[in-house]
Amino acid sequence: MEYLDMVVNEILRLYPIAARLERVCKKDVEIHGVSVPKGTVMMVPVFSIHRDPELWPEPEEFRPERWGFFDGRQPVLAITDPDMIKTVLVKECYSVFTNRRSFGPRGAMRSAVSLAEDEEWKRIRTLLSPTFTSGKLKEMFPIISHYGDLLVSNLRKEAEKGKPVTMKDIFGAYSMDVITSTAFGVNVDSLNNPQDPFVENSRKLLKFSFFSPFFLSIIFFPFLTPILEVLNITLFPKSVVNFFTRSIKRMKESRLKDTQKHRVDLLQLMINSQNSKEMDAHKGLSNEELVAQGVIFIFAGYETTSSSLSLLVYELATHPDVQQKLQEEIDATFPNKAPPTYDGLAQMEYLDMVVNESLRIFPVTPRLERSCKKDVEIHGVFVPKGTVMMVPIFALHRAPELWPEPEEFRPERFSKKNKDTINPYTYLPFGTGPRNCIGMRFALMNMKLALVRVLQNFSFKPCKETQIPLKISSQGLIQPEKPIVLMVVPRDGTTSGA
Repeated sequence: MEYLDMVVNEILRLYPIAARLERVCKKDVEIHGVSVPKGTVMMVPVFSIHRDPELWPEPEEFRPERWGFFDGRQPVLAITDPDMIKTVLVKECYSVFTNRRSFGPRGAMRSAVSLAEDEEWKRIRTLLSPTFTSGKLKEMFPIISHYGDLLVSNLRKEAEKGKPVTMKDIFGAYSMDVITSTAFGVNVDSLNNPQDPFVENSRKLLKFSFFSPFFLSIIFFPFLTPILEVLNITLFPKSVVNFFTRSIKRMKESRLKDTQKHRVDLLQLMINSQNSKEMDAHKGLSNEELVAQGVIFIFAGYETTSSSLSLLVYELATHPDVQQKLQEEIDATFPNKAPPTYDGLAQMEYLDMVVNESLRIFPVTPRLERSCKKDVEIHGVFVPKGTVMMVPIFALHRAPELWPEPEEFRPERFSKKNKDTINPYTYLPFGTGPRNCIGMRFALMNMKLALVRVLQNFSFKPCKETQIPLKISSQGLIQPEKPIVLMVVPRDGTTSGA
């Protein structure tokens, strides 16, 4: 518990166990040019040192973020001060804090936008950014909407059984279908076709544990990484990367032959960037880089979307007043269960408030990290080269001085009236700055569409299998300790959709 350790250290700085330390000199001695006679008492004024403004900026302030810790062998400094967060993630992003912490052997995945570094990252990020503009998202919307209909159909089948439903199974299938279709143009119904090669290999990719012996060995013995790279052993399963390499190569060759068909998936947009006349050959994506982006899109997008949706409907089930108010807004925006539209979703204020509040309580990732490229001082704190600056998002989002009664689910925190009072560097579900989540708008659109479609047709209620209060797993990403199980009740006895 890193933050607990920081809090305890800061308390002991402000209120040390002993106000001073004393030692008696046993013989005449000179230390640092000062003659000390035998019998002199040497006194260390601990209390005064701990409150010396030259050592501790604003020493009377209680700031646990002054303290760092070691994550394995890696020195880490956690920061919660909004100004420091802004400096690390925005102001000094390009000059000092460009890269995330390097985790072990990455092989061909080293060029994925989430893992690439410095100039390579900037080039790849620039090439991919047009993929996630509002214009491109509007073009992708019909694809996602189709899987929203399939989500309703699958949920209806489960609801008709009259038994509790495991949310991750339903939303996991929706997330998988949306990602494979918008990334590669592959149409699958993963819930009903679990043997599909794309589904099988995607799931193999997602079987990742932060507490596996292999991952822990990399944390504690980082010097093994170059050896593992030479041996072609990486964090990403070789068979899975090879499958996607072969598949993408085959799809690319097919698409280059058939130039008449208009496609708007990630793969096509990346192929277009390779062939753009405006792009120098050495600046476009290589085939290896193209594969890396496709794989990381699945790796980053599946778990976060499926878990976020599961956690969100849990909050709605346990807060029926919020669920009802949201359904009223949905019914008013899309009367008679009309299909949602891109522009219609963008205008839904209460939907936005509900999603924001859920992402506050359950952010996509529990922490953000940036590696310091050189010795630097920020806001009076010296940061040595190689230190990892860590923003504890989960703790920040639940700090009572920022969010009164932080454990309570209150969408009103994000109303128009209240939203302007929120410091943008204290609410970071997708990060911020040049290296924020590139797929943020895609993820939000994906979540909102799914939420609207299911709430047009169903209500969620807790059952005896529902864990209340919900406990969060301590292993890596934000997800429940036990699967979220809820009753799904059709509204007015009918459903719309596929």
